[in-house]
This record gives sequence, C-alpha cells and structure tokens, in this order.
Amino acid sequence: MQMNSAVVRSQQAILQTNKLIRNTYILLSMTLLFSGFTAFLGVVAGIGSGVALVADIVAIGLLWFVLPRTANSGAGIPVLFAFTGLLGFGLGPILNFYLAVNPSIVMTALGGTGVIFLGLSGYALTTRKDFSFLGGFVMVGMLVVLGAAILNIFLGMPALFLAVNAAIVMIMSAFILWQTSNMIHGGETNYIMATAGLFLSILNLFQALLQLLGAFGNE
Repeated sequence: MQMNSAVVRSQQAILQTNKLIRNTYILLSMTLLFSGFTAFLGVVAGIGSGVALVADIVAIGLLWFVLPRTANSGAGIPVLFAFTGLLGFGLGPILNFYLAVNPSIVMTALGGTGVIFLGLSGYALTTRKDFSFLGGFVMVGMLVVLGAAILNIFLGMPALFLAVNAAIVMIMSAFILWQTSNMIHGGETNYIMATAGLFLSILNLFQALLQLLGAFGNE
C-alpha cells in the first residue's frame, strides 16, 4: 500500500510539473506577442526616453508590489500583461534608434535571443538537471552588473559598457537555466511568477544583444 501511495504521489507530482511548464510557456508566448505589439506602438508613436522611463518604472512597480499579491488568483494575469506590455512599450526609443541606423541589428538580436532561450530551456527540460546552484551566481551577478552600469553612467567607458552587456547575456542565460530547473524540481510552483521571470530574462537578453551588436557594428 505504501509503495502504491508513493507511486501515485510521484505521478501526481509529474502531472503538476508538466501542467506548470505547459501553462508557463503558453502564457509566456502570449505575453511576448503582446509586448511585441506594444513595442510596435511605442515605435510608431515615436515615444521619447522620458515616456519610456515612466513605463519601465510603472512596470517594475507592478512586478514588485502588485504581481506577488495577485499571482495566486486570476487577477494576476491582467497584472502580468500590464507589466509585460509596459516594458514592451518602453522599448520604443531604443528600437527606433536601431531601426533607423540598421534594422538588421534588431532582427539579429531578436533571432539570437530566440536561439539562446529555446536552446537553454530545451536543454534544461530534456536533461532534467538541477541548476539550483546557479541561484547565488545570478543574484550576485545582477548586483555587480547593476553597480557597474550605474558607475558607467558617470565614467562613460566603452569597454565597461561592453563588459556589462556581455555579463548580462551570461547572467540571463544562467537565469533561464535556473528558472526552468526550478519549475522542474519544485522550486517554482506558480506559473504567473515563472512567466514574469522568464519574460524579464528574455527582455534583458534581447537588449544586451542589441547593444553589443550595435557596438560591434559601430552604431
């Protein structure tokens, strides 16, 4: 009887994990499409950096203060769409800049982001390895990169700018592995919060690749 109960619990855990992963990737696809649409609106409207900054600040406020309180209910989904939509809208100025000087950079960055995300997620899902050890690296790396980025606002060093964006690519790649592993091994059980985390990693990865490609292309 105990063995049968253990088998049943194991099967239930597998089903719950598969449901979590399926719901997360469906919702992630929808939010990426929605943010792509709002980014298009930001480009067409020609919004300035001030409007983009306000959109980003409001989005971060939703992520920190609203989404955690609503993630366990249906109210979390519209909050998530508002959060991702605002971040997409805030991409308007940087997209307008690169589309004006070299549109191929945007497409290359977008394609590179997709390849990296799908490759890392597919690897984590296929191998089922536990990447929980990357959590500390991701948190410390984010703090170091944030400090370096703020410092470079005053220093304006091109080498540091490149190093920061290269570090963001590495950290966001590690985050994708870590977050996917968390879903597989029970560290993350809420598909709304999992979607928010993966969306942020994709967005930051895209922007970092865009900046690196622009820099190496002398844009």
